Amino acid sequence: TPEKQAEDEQYERLRALLEEAVNFYRHHLLQTPAGKPGLDYLLKRGLQPATIEAFGLGYAPDSWDTALNYFTGKGYTRQDLLDVALATERQGGEGVYDRFRNRILFPIRDAGGRMAGFGARILNPDDLPKFLNSPQTPLFDKGRLLYGLDRARKAIRSQDQAVIVEGYLDVILLHQ
Repeated sequence: TPEKQAEDEQYERLRALLEEAVNFYRHHLLQTPAGKPGLDYLLKRGLQPATIEAFGLGYAPDSWDTALNYFTGKGYTRQDLLDVALATERQGGEGVYDRFRNRILFPIRDAGGRMAGFGARILNPDDLPKFLNSPQTPLFDKGRLLYGLDRARKAIRSQDQAVIVEGYLDVILLHQ
């Protein structure tokens, strides 16, 4: 139907925004001084640079509006950023701010490999919560996604078994 077609087009626009966000956060992890502590943490945990790149890991700057300004400058609306949970509304509805700040970002893809959302881990032990996921959105349904399944499907079929682990880094290290 025309309504379904319009919905699909909007979802593709939002997925494109999430793919751009992967590149944005990866740039901040790998090519900025602010991202160095995040990169050092990942390397200390045993990740190889090729693995960090392959999984698209990133760093969210410690700012209230860096992502917001970047993506609105590229033509995305505040509503687009809210729809994919890259931004959060201020209490009282007086504007929006970056959802992820000073965190390592883990892109979360659906079983088909399409971007759905992010998981984020703190760098500063005083920040809370330790992990912050994208909330429920039209693209992200935490109860229906399994991190890393897009990369493991072929092996699961060929081996007729799956290994389930708890954390993002656990998944990545097993793939490595």
